[in-house]
Parts: sequence; C-alpha cells; structure tokens
Amino acid sequence: MCINKWWFVLILISLSLPDTTTAQNDINFWQKSDTLNKKRRNAVYITEASVATVTLLGLNQLWYADFPRTSFQTVNDNQEWLQLDKIGHILSSYHIGKIGMEALNWAGETKKNQLLYGATLGFAFLTGVEILDGYSEEWGFSPGDFVANAAGTGLLIGQELLWDEQRINLKYSFHTTKYASMRPELLGENFLEQTIKDYNGQTYWLSANLWSFNKKSKIPKWFNIAFGYGGEGMLSGNKGTFTSIDNFQDRRYRQFYLSLDVDLSKIKTRSKLLKTVFSAINFIKIPAPTVEFNTNNKFKFHWIYF
Repeated sequence: MCINKWWFVLILISLSLPDTTTAQNDINFWQKSDTLNKKRRNAVYITEASVATVTLLGLNQLWYADFPRTSFQTVNDNQEWLQLDKIGHILSSYHIGKIGMEALNWAGETKKNQLLYGATLGFAFLTGVEILDGYSEEWGFSPGDFVANAAGTGLLIGQELLWDEQRINLKYSFHTTKYASMRPELLGENFLEQTIKDYNGQTYWLSANLWSFNKKSKIPKWFNIAFGYGGEGMLSGNKGTFTSIDNFQDRRYRQFYLSLDVDLSKIKTRSKLLKTVFSAINFIKIPAPTVEFNTNNKFKFHWIYF
C-alpha cells in the first residue's frame, strides 16, 4: 500500500492509551496491577478489538472504496524504496505489539497472555491491512510486507523470551529533504505528510541499551548506542520508473549510521503519567552526534542528526 503504516501506529497509540477519565475512580490508575485486574483486562481486550475493527472497516469504506476491487492478488514489491518501507513495517508491527503487551501488563495479565494476545497485535492488525490490499486492483497482497510484519513481532517476542525485557528498541527519525519538493504528490506536500511519505528523510534505528547487557556496570541506565539505516535519491519506488524531471538522475544510495541515543523509559521520575508519556514517545530517536557511511563510499560526521 502506498501510504505508510505509521498512520496506524499513531492511531493505535492514541486510542490504546488508558482513558484518563477513568482515573477518578482509580487512585493508582497509572500504576500497573500486580495481580490480574479483570476490569482492566476486559477493557484492554475490548478497546484493542474495537480500535482494530473500526480502523479496518473505516479503511475499507473510506480508502479502498475509491479504487477498483479485484480477486485476491499478490505483488512483489521487495525492491522498492531500498527496502525502507519493509523496515517501516517491522517497526510498526513491533511497536503496535509493544503497546498491546504493555497494556495487558498494566492490567496484571499473565506473561503468556501478554505475548499471545498483546505482542501479536501488530502482526494481526497489519495482516488485516495486507488482506485488504490483496483485493485492491491498485496494490495487492505483499508477501514481503507480511514477512516484515512477522519479523517485527518476532523481535518483540524473542527479546521477552530471551531476556524478559526489551534491550534493543526500534526507533524512527526524520529530516526534510529536497526530493519532496520535486514530487510533492508522492513524497508529501507539507512536513507532516513528508514524515510519512518521504523515505529519503526517514531513518530507522536499532537502539541498544548498554546497561541492560551489564547491569552491574556504572553505565547510565538510559544510555543507548543506535545503529541506523536510510536511503536517498528516490523519487519513485523503483529505480528508473520516474524520469519526467529535467536533469534528475536516479542515483539512489543506502546510508548506515552509528549514533548515541536515550532510552526514555529508563529515565527516573516519580510521575506515573510522565513515565507513560516517555514510554509512548520512546519510538522516536533522540537527535545526537552521528557518523554516517553510505554506498557512495563516503564518510560523514553530523554534529546533530535528525
């Protein structure tokens, strides 16, 4: 699907957070339950199911209705956008599942059920979107997207089974590029659209918390090292498919980054609300000094990289 799945991540983040109006009846609302709280658990299951169902039905009526339907078809789009769209699927599946898992943890649900019914939320939801793609003449079901969705869920569940925590987090950052102005109808006409559509400005990160790997060390608990991937020079998904701009040559290239980062969830604070906010925005990579190597065989140092 041509629109980035980040729309759905943001929707689920905003709608899956606990309803603060309920806090008046729950003094420890922001504190997770040490034992199973059935009212919370039921609320989480109903909310997740409702949000996913309404979103899929809404997409089917408001988005796919504008395009011709067809019998179920598949498409191989694995070479598009230097695979940045696939990494976006991995990140989306990971974080939607993380929201589902943490919501059930807040309700005091067992670890097994957190993984079965919470961590798999991203994979289930994005698979539903892929099935809708499969019946659209405009797109088609992408096996590559399906595998990427599974990989994001696998990274989440795998770390829980191996370490009982998320030592390596997936993160996202964005900076504006000159390419969006060349083709705004595809890459975005304003900043918000560009954060979703312009893959030239998107960077995806594996952010590792060093203290988690050696908890007896004096390393600050919030200190992370991040490894990033990006790409530039793209006005279309595949090289050579868009050449209508004079003097533009499609010389797309890959970028690899090493940077510093902060795990916001490990910053000490007594505020339960602030902890929840830190957890919700922890998918954003903190701007920091960064070293870049790209496939044009160039090294670059960025004092502050977004």
